[in-house]
Amino acid sequence: MTEIDVLVLGGGPAGTWAALKAATTGASVTLADKGFCGSSGATAAAGTGIWYVEPEAELRERAMASREALGGYLADREWMARVLDETYARVDELADQGRYPFPVGPDGRSRRTGVQGPEYMKRQRLRVLRAGVRVLDHTPALELLRTADGSVAGARLHRLADGTRVDIAARAVVLATGGCAFLSKTLGCDVNTGDGALMAAEAGAELSGMEFSNAYAIAPEFTSVTKTAYYGFATFYQRDGAPLEGASSKGGRSVIARTLLTEPVYCTLDRADADQRRAMRLGQPNFFLTFDRLGIDPFTDRFPITLLLEGTVRGTGGIRVADTDCRTGVPGLYVAGDVATRELICGGFTGGGSHNAAWAMSSGSWAGAAAGHYAQRLGRGSGERKRVGAGGVGLRPTGTRDAALTHTEIIAAVQREVLPYDKNYLRHGDRLRPALAALDEVWRSARDGLDHTGADPSKVRSAAAMTAHARWMYNAALARTESRGMARREEYPDLDPGQHHRLVVGGLDEIWTAPEPVFLAGKQRVSA
Repeated sequence: MTEIDVLVLGGGPAGTWAALKAATTGASVTLADKGFCGSSGATAAAGTGIWYVEPEAELRERAMASREALGGYLADREWMARVLDETYARVDELADQGRYPFPVGPDGRSRRTGVQGPEYMKRQRLRVLRAGVRVLDHTPALELLRTADGSVAGARLHRLADGTRVDIAARAVVLATGGCAFLSKTLGCDVNTGDGALMAAEAGAELSGMEFSNAYAIAPEFTSVTKTAYYGFATFYQRDGAPLEGASSKGGRSVIARTLLTEPVYCTLDRADADQRRAMRLGQPNFFLTFDRLGIDPFTDRFPITLLLEGTVRGTGGIRVADTDCRTGVPGLYVAGDVATRELICGGFTGGGSHNAAWAMSSGSWAGAAAGHYAQRLGRGSGERKRVGAGGVGLRPTGTRDAALTHTEIIAAVQREVLPYDKNYLRHGDRLRPALAALDEVWRSARDGLDHTGADPSKVRSAAAMTAHARWMYNAALARTESRGMARREEYPDLDPGQHHRLVVGGLDEIWTAPEPVFLAGKQRVSA
């Protein structure tokens, strides 16, 4: 088969930036997306803020300090500074080369702290195509291809249009497949089922921060549109109309979750003034679309809300980053965006967009450039290497298939353990352990008999990936016997200085966890 230099898996912000920067090295680049590059994924469906800060010492210091406590002091300021620098450059590039129409303030200056996702991703797709990148839409990856020495050297893809398999030999692969939202219906995230993390683990990569995986977003009960920032203007109510004490979008979401276990919760965005209401409609018009169709004024009328799991899309866990160029530790494999851990820049807490959006731009750029240079160093002779598929569950059953669960049954079984608030959000060891035991049994069934015969293999693999993701995050959650960042344990409500470390997670059949020291400015931290 013909070998290319760089294969990018995923067509969101991280994937498109990776493809662009790989192409600038002179590399031949192919980008494959599970959906349609430019319109699928969380960013393409909404507006998003960006962690874009002017290069002034005081502003940068304030930006870095603002999230350290929230994230449990697990972030690294050297990485934060690098991301701020890179994001500033990439946003300016988007304005200048991508001609993104950033709004202009009354002072005549371009305001570059946020983007409209549809416009941003439309321009990214055009830029990628103009850079000479080959784009394969509706072509999810099923597994990575490895060589005898363990290097990643391509991927096996599934073309949805005709059901055919496509093997692409590549000198380097960038995973930019996003996090895992467990098909919870949160906006734009049905493509985010953790596929990249499973493929990376099968190739030998480790993960980090998987305990920071219980992000839930507020949404109207009748739609999947999540814009939690808008609920900072909300008043929340119980079923009988009484205000729900302690409920808020920041710091009070657990009150909402606990109440939803027994009764509905309502809210009104009545704390926004006239100017803020106009700005909200301009900033996120699709938030209001369903309200308008139903004849509901969210600023004056009460409406029911729910919480939708965003998992590691808005959490911070993902594949462990082994170096500043976003390599994984597996030769030839790089990671970018939500599929990678974001602990390095925000520890155990993040929000929608903001740091995640900045990380996508920065890590995508670093991973793409590094993959291009790696491919060039490897040379043209690498095309003769023998490649084998690294995938397991859902592709190569190890036992009988007769008693195996189907992929739809597996998805339902996983969702029963990860979607409920009392299991995943209001975490307690007495509920986590039985949930993990059930997930372990699902994994054993999937490993032994899950097969894609007669089904879309990409959906089968997504079911396997969701199971793996859930097991990694619950193992990590049980290993952190404290409350730090978003990883909160009801029986361990306090922060424990003795656990001021990151947690590395690995394995498939047998999962292990190990502490990893936190460093800052080249020196190991000794306390939180």
